[in-house]
Amino acid sequence: MKRLAPALIAATAMAGCAAAPMAMAQPPAPMNGPHMMQMPPMSSIQPETTITLTGKSSVAHAPDIAIISVGVSVEAKTAAEAMQQQAAQMAGVFAAVKAAGIADRDMQTGNISLNAAYEYPNNGRPRLTGYQANNQITIKVRKLDTLGKTLDAVVKGGGNTINGVSFSIDEPEKFQNEARIAAVKDAAARADLYAQALGYKVKRIVTISELDYYPQPVPMMAMRMQDAGGAPETPIAAGEVSLEQTVSIVFELTK
Repeated sequence: MKRLAPALIAATAMAGCAAAPMAMAQPPAPMNGPHMMQMPPMSSIQPETTITLTGKSSVAHAPDIAIISVGVSVEAKTAAEAMQQQAAQMAGVFAAVKAAGIADRDMQTGNISLNAAYEYPNNGRPRLTGYQANNQITIKVRKLDTLGKTLDAVVKGGGNTINGVSFSIDEPEKFQNEARIAAVKDAAARADLYAQALGYKVKRIVTISELDYYPQPVPMMAMRMQDAGGAPETPIAAGEVSLEQTVSIVFELTK
């Protein structure tokens, strides 16, 4: 019996392997019956049809407070004299304001300043002429029918500057809800209008957001008030305060 060389045995074994089909090279047989594999169906969910609208409203109310800056401005030869004069006149302003019924919590110093005053001659160097002292307080007047009388009392007490009268509502939040409701109704009405024009109807609100609001003054005719003796007082126009609100709402529409 002849013996084959080891190299020939290895070559014969490799040739046999090459001739045999590879099991993994064949495609898997289809599975039938209850265990057959199936691909999941494509999603049939459609994106929502939405519309974004901004609702606006404005609700006007009569103001119930006035904010005003009053004070004194004086000039003197020296800085010390200017400060002494403003202090004396400002004491009269404080007394007049308190006599008008303004509470301490409604008074606040807004500005105190002392500045050198110069004269500017033609083609000459600036020349110091003295000093100017200013003192201002901000007061809140809660009884608007006394505002004219209060301003006149400030002037009689020594005040010579009046700045920045403004009217507002002391607690605007109690009226702001009216503006919020009106703004939402404004957006909802237009959502219904657009939906009907497209053959749709409003299904629901997706999101709602509130934007900042700012009270806006509305001018009115000035009112001239008189005291009991018939002497005219400073005319005051209280006007109205407009409370505005803006909301942004996303509506979902459906057929």
